[in-house]
Amino acid sequence: MYSTTINELIHEEFGDGIMSAINFSRDIVRQPAPKGNRVNVVLSGKFLPYKTY
Repeated sequence: MYSTTINELIHEEFGDGIMSAINFSRDIVRQPAPKGNRVNVVLSGKFLPYKTY
């Protein structure tokens, strides 16, 4: 659902490339908040710059 947005944010921060799914981890944590619980999602993957041949 948010893959294109996440991809654009990666390009903005790191340059042209992708976040690898090899050696990838994710974490989902509940964060209590006064107006209702929040969801904190952390994705961790190695950045791989695009290569031209």
